[in-house]
Amino acid sequence: MTQLELAFAEIEKLPPDEQNEFAAWILEELHSEQRWAKLFDETSDLLSHLADEALEEHKAKKTKKLDPDTL
Repeated sequence: MTQLELAFAEIEKLPPDEQNEFAAWILEELHSEQRWAKLFDETSDLLSHLADEALEEHKAKKTKKLDPDTL
């Protein structure tokens, strides 16, 4: 039996209203993950460009160490 099958077996032991709540929660989590993945895909070029800029600034000694006590 797979982990998924075990999970479904446990869920089936819940009362119907709790099964529905659980299903709604899982679906929302899956959709949320899909939205995040899409957003990261859409901005990966921008993030890569910003990372390159940050590395160039660091190499050019235009950065300084972060001091958590001064935040």
